Amino acid sequence: MQKSEFIGQVSRKMKLIRIESQHSQDEMASLLGISKKTLIQIEKERNEASWSTVVTLCALFNESEILIHLIGDDPVEFVKTLGGRVFWHAIESGPHFILQQNIISGHYRIIDLDHVRWYSTFDAEDAEHVRSKLEHQREVSDDTKA
Repeated sequence: MQKSEFIGQVSRKMKLIRIESQHSQDEMASLLGISKKTLIQIEKERNEASWSTVVTLCALFNESEILIHLIGDDPVEFVKTLGGRVFWHAIESGPHFILQQNIISGHYRIIDLDHVRWYSTFDAEDAEHVRSKLEHQREVSDDTKA
């Protein structure tokens, strides 16, 4: 299935997913980060959801029977195969650690080059400070080994 086909299929099922999860239109729009007007347009099949809205829907409602039936797999894993590492955006990279931001929730994480998570926070300044501190500690550790 192509990305555009997936967006169309998920868009057509959005109302059913909302009903399945027992959310009002106001609640669903708020969860997805879109206006109620946009949600109504999608539910009435006048517009399709954006890729970021579809990714958010799959992440938040990954146990939806409707999504699982549509995809035949875990919605989050399926989205990853269509869009690569769609959830994380690299903010800052050093020789040992990478600071990333989640495009859905907005939170930050620090991972090493093996993709092991070392730290997580919603505070950007804190995340930058901790990454810098981790880089310094790793460099000092590397210097003492040499």
